Amino acid sequence: MMLWSVVLIPAIAGIAAMLPPMRAVRRSLLVATAVAHCGLVGWVCFATPVVSRDSWFAIDAPARIILAITSVLFLAAALYCVGYLRREEGRTTCDAEEGFLFHNEPEGIFVGCLLLFLASMSFVCICQHFGLLWVAVEATTLASAPLISFHRHHRSLEATWKYLLICSVGIAMALLGIFFLASAGRGHAPGLTLSGLVSSAAAMDPVWLKAAFILLLVGYGTKMGLAPMHTWLPDAHSEAPSVVSALLSGALLNCAFLGLLRGHTVLAAAGLGSFSGELLVLLGVFSMVLAAVFMIRQTDYKRMLAYSSIEHMGILAVGAGLGGVAATGAMLHAMNHSAVKGMLFLAAGNLLAVYRSKNTCDVQGVLEKLPVTGCLWFAGFLAITGSPPFGLFVSELTILKGALDGSHWVVAALYLAALGTAFVAMARIFLPMAYRLPDGSPHDGASSPGAREPVWSVLPPLALALAALVLGVYVPAPLWDAMRQAASALGVL
Repeated sequence: MMLWSVVLIPAIAGIAAMLPPMRAVRRSLLVATAVAHCGLVGWVCFATPVVSRDSWFAIDAPARIILAITSVLFLAAALYCVGYLRREEGRTTCDAEEGFLFHNEPEGIFVGCLLLFLASMSFVCICQHFGLLWVAVEATTLASAPLISFHRHHRSLEATWKYLLICSVGIAMALLGIFFLASAGRGHAPGLTLSGLVSSAAAMDPVWLKAAFILLLVGYGTKMGLAPMHTWLPDAHSEAPSVVSALLSGALLNCAFLGLLRGHTVLAAAGLGSFSGELLVLLGVFSMVLAAVFMIRQTDYKRMLAYSSIEHMGILAVGAGLGGVAATGAMLHAMNHSAVKGMLFLAAGNLLAVYRSKNTCDVQGVLEKLPVTGCLWFAGFLAITGSPPFGLFVSELTILKGALDGSHWVVAALYLAALGTAFVAMARIFLPMAYRLPDGSPHDGASSPGAREPVWSVLPPLALALAALVLGVYVPAPLWDAMRQAASALGVL
């Protein structure tokens, strides 16, 4: 029952938030649910997982990592969201320069869908049955679509429909992959539970297993944002409210990654880990290279962050595909990326609120105009590009070590080339935004120098930035052991 509480509590709270009588307390309900969810997740993650052969619901090592990341990030987003909703309240005019229509959308739908989004992502983490996992991943799409279209601008509506159509087609491929998985286990596996399939994998048909993983890779890879199935992600992350973008990038993509790990685990148990691993590495490297190239000429800073998410999902795929210490690094990278990208999207929300533009040319002198946000923005640049002393440096270096230890020289070279290109491309965007240009002045929409920034707008991203910094300086032994257990659960160590 404790396991189910991480799903039921946000689901019930989400439905309650949509009811008119809850209007006066729905923001408090959002924060209270986020705090309660964090406490429950902490309890569940420290409990010893017991997974039987026919268990449909359980929390194993990889799911504990993803669930903990999701819960902590949601808490930061919920605290930020309270002030965000207060700021957006009553804004019904269309900004002439940016084109955002701050529509008087019922707050209850937004808060309710946020909580249902949390419930669906938690459901993904506890599902051990491949069929129910597919249902949970599809539920995340339905719960998050209204959040992307919150501003009711034609671009956000277009992004929402693109998100729904592409992800639905992709997830349909994953469903076909589950059918193939069932065919591979016919007469051998008692069902579609992860533990049952792993224990029977050696006797399953390898041809059906390979076909199943290819379809799972296309389906969940679409939701994860791996290239070339990534086309929905830049639009959705760019047009959604920044607090929603933080959850999409830092939490939702990890849930899709977990779906891929489930399939990879089954193939590894069947002795086909090299097949699934090579496909993960191939798509991972391709995603890194493509994202780095698209970032070079990017003029929309939220869209740039979206392409950065594609790059980092590629890093996760490379680490998982290589296995060994690289897989451990991938689990650590998922945690670091979620913290940093959540921080950057929340900081981007502060920039958008002041400058009223997502164009990088309009946003200059941030360190002067918004000192705290400017420091977070600059620190975020260093963190997201894998610079020391932030956690992404440690995780990216761990994955590189795994590639070199396995003599994957071409992969290591492409990996470093993509990281270097991304660093240069992002420096070209971040640095002019942070500092005043010699021949220009900040955009007229900016506030006066040294403007006071609300606590709610800087405290959540600051906490996430500190988490990424701590993980770069010191990774506690229990946390590292949890990462190793998550990697070993893939069966490829």
